[in-house]
Amino acid sequence: MRGRLMFAAGFGIGYVFGTRAGRERFDQIREKAKQFWQSDTVQEAAGAVQAKAERIYGSGKQMMTERAHRMREKSMHQRPQQEGQQQQESPERPEASWEPPVGFPVSTSY
Repeated sequence: MRGRLMFAAGFGIGYVFGTRAGRERFDQIREKAKQFWQSDTVQEAAGAVQAKAERIYGSGKQMMTERAHRMREKSMHQRPQQEGQQQQESPERPEASWEPPVGFPVSTSY
């Protein structure tokens, strides 16, 4: 369906820019497009799509925030054991610990 819509939009734009019918035909096409976009059916569909997109974005944001917090808590619990092992192996040069800033994307594949 998306492919058909993109084709129709491309065809319409190409026709408008490539037509030799003149300004009157351009104005007719523009008026029809405006009427189509302002129709109740199209506006309802656009509102439904926008609402769904906002829900998907919100749930994705919440999920990623929760995962980031869980990963941070997990790394905080593992860090004392790892630091203790590093100090025993090389006490003269301890490794610097680094924490990503809040909101920083953390990769799980090291």
